Amino acid sequence: MIRLGVPSKGRLMEQSFEWFAARGVTLSRSGSDREYAGRVDGVEGMSLILLSAGEIPRELAAGRIDLGVTGTDLVREKLTGWKSDVAEVAPMGFGHADLILAVPDCWRDCVDLDDFAAIARDFRAVHGFRLRIATKYHRLVRAWLAAHEVADYQLVDSQGATEGTVANQTAEAIADITSSGETLRANNLKVLAEDPILRSQATLFAHRASLADCGPFLAQLGLEA
Repeated sequence: MIRLGVPSKGRLMEQSFEWFAARGVTLSRSGSDREYAGRVDGVEGMSLILLSAGEIPRELAAGRIDLGVTGTDLVREKLTGWKSDVAEVAPMGFGHADLILAVPDCWRDCVDLDDFAAIARDFRAVHGFRLRIATKYHRLVRAWLAAHEVADYQLVDSQGATEGTVANQTAEAIADITSSGETLRANNLKVLAEDPILRSQATLFAHRASLADCGPFLAQLGLEA
């Protein structure tokens, strides 16, 4: 039995269902919205498991599901050495978002990462502590800043309402996912003029050891294992 994990609610669930339906496989929730099991029609030998998008990388890496739909940002943040555990089967064309670094709009002289690095170097001398970046993407942000030789900062964990941390004075900058930028602008933040830390979208992943078993199903979807 091939176990397929799909986000359990919201637009990601709806768009995942639509993506599979367009390829001849019908996914549906069993019972009420509080139940986390579903059914699969149009293919034999497959079960549907509804999980939060954030749980799916862990379940894939552990082999408790064979295929899963989640964001590329979540896989790369949550799984160290993710390529050894999971395989990226296909981008799905929805759930697009960029992981970006944003600073207060009033930092007129901070336009790019070189400006940010200079501000970070001076910040500690002036304030007695390192410039704080609020984020839940610690691994991705740390690796990106190291690649750009930015060192004078500290990451502070933020699992919700990250855009509000600057106004609340618990951080000086943020690194977060954004799709339209509207929430950033509403909180008087601007994105640095750099390529995003990561461009993310919903993607179909497979547990690497399950790829051979998933081959017939993926072929039915018009995909290669």
